[in-house]
Amino acid sequence: MKSTLKKRWGRIALCLCMANLACVGMAQTNKKLDDQVINTMKTATQFMMDKVSYNGGFVWNYLPDMSRSWGEMEAKRTMVWIQPPGTPSVGHLLLDAYHATGDEYYYEAARKVANTLIWGQLECGGWNYVFDFAGENSLKSWYDTVGKNGWRLEEFQHYYGNATYDDAGTMEAAKFLLRMYVEKNDAAFRPALEKTIDFVLKSQYPVGGWPQRYPLMHDHPFQGKKDYSSFITLNDDVIPDATEFLIQCYQAMGLQGVKEPIMRAMYLMISLQQGEPYAGWADQYTVDDLKPAHARSYEPRSVNTGTTVRLINLMMEYYKLTADTRFLSGIPAAIHFLESMKLPESDVKKWKRQSNNPEAILVPRFVDPDTGKPLYVHRKGSNVKNGAYYIDQNIENTIGHYNSATFVNPSELRRRYEEVKKIPVSELAKNSPFLQDQLVPLPKYYTRLRGKATEEVARGLVKSLTKDGCWLSPLKSTSNPYKPYTVSGPSEETKYTTTFVGDEHDTSPYPCTTGELCISVGEYIDNMMKLISYLEK
Repeated sequence: MKSTLKKRWGRIALCLCMANLACVGMAQTNKKLDDQVINTMKTATQFMMDKVSYNGGFVWNYLPDMSRSWGEMEAKRTMVWIQPPGTPSVGHLLLDAYHATGDEYYYEAARKVANTLIWGQLECGGWNYVFDFAGENSLKSWYDTVGKNGWRLEEFQHYYGNATYDDAGTMEAAKFLLRMYVEKNDAAFRPALEKTIDFVLKSQYPVGGWPQRYPLMHDHPFQGKKDYSSFITLNDDVIPDATEFLIQCYQAMGLQGVKEPIMRAMYLMISLQQGEPYAGWADQYTVDDLKPAHARSYEPRSVNTGTTVRLINLMMEYYKLTADTRFLSGIPAAIHFLESMKLPESDVKKWKRQSNNPEAILVPRFVDPDTGKPLYVHRKGSNVKNGAYYIDQNIENTIGHYNSATFVNPSELRRRYEEVKKIPVSELAKNSPFLQDQLVPLPKYYTRLRGKATEEVARGLVKSLTKDGCWLSPLKSTSNPYKPYTVSGPSEETKYTTTFVGDEHDTSPYPCTTGELCISVGEYIDNMMKLISYLEK
């Protein structure tokens, strides 16, 4: 009996020993992978900062030999792009990496990016989409060639010389400067930050909204319509982004002077909702009467269903910040409006696209605010000189670069609305800087975490780094080099109706299908966040 027990305990001890050895081996393996991940992150960042950036600034994509590069359009080597995923986005990522690793290298790299942005900050306190280290004449030359000939990118066809809120440019840079300042309370960043805050406050209309560009200009009437850059703008989250920046200043710095402008902007959202039966929101509004307004040629005066979905969600967020039920009061009518715009099955078939969500319904993106008729956008011609956009009620053969219809899910919005109403005010107070008496720290990570990265993903990213220290990925978008074109006059060409680009004279970007590899800033940011996610396991 004793002999049997001895053998049994011996086997148990052996198993425990083997298990311990396995655990030790696994820990050593994980430690090795952790070290590889940390080394990979730093090697990739050093390559981006030392070899890719220009004086600490970035565009979006580069050919490996640096012979061509692109932001939203083709860029000169000396250019610095502000729009995400441009220079401020890299700055945010570097601070995220600093928080994940504690390595001061990332903070110093972020400091370099911040100083670059301060160099490109306009006197007014904001930023244009892009600036050029070669100087203003070089930038104007780019606008007169590449920018002016981008058929579908009308915002680049005219050089204003002022700052823009469009595409999160100024606000992405502003939020990054705020993070840099509060990270170590470094007074070096305070003047530029204060200049930016002053810009945001000065450019706000008394009613609470913001224009697309500032200082105000009215010098670019287009195709017989007023210059839209001074209109109160919701498109591309102009007002929500400016409001969010001021909220972050309030919560992280305790600036009491920004609270009233914040509230003015938030409550304006209630006023901008249209009355029934078209109880949604527009992209732009004229300042004097708060009526829906036009923007680019393919953005007609309308109530926008896509914008309405974003605003429904925003109103729920504003309720969470304030506990004021007025932010919820218009949501049922907005959801009913979306449901009322459901297109018949015959139009769904003509649209030739499907949603993966069985609850989703197809609706026109643009709705005439007076009649409720859908406004579908088409174009004819082949380039900016001979082409034109036009509107009708035919869902077929609409432009490919800006969807004239979209899938929405009113049922999901209604469920979310019912859930938000049930949240106790005491619970709301825990997460709102307005409902408590202390400063609320900014999030640890600004860049969106895209799920948790597995060991397999981490190993793949470590392995895929080239010997030079970069990640190469397929070039997703390319463009025609600028080529002068003097012939003008209208064209009835329909070959480019649904394409992203026209003929060889159109400098608009279009999908690249050649498999050509590039160095992508967006891919670098995404890969870094995956590795940060792995380290956070």
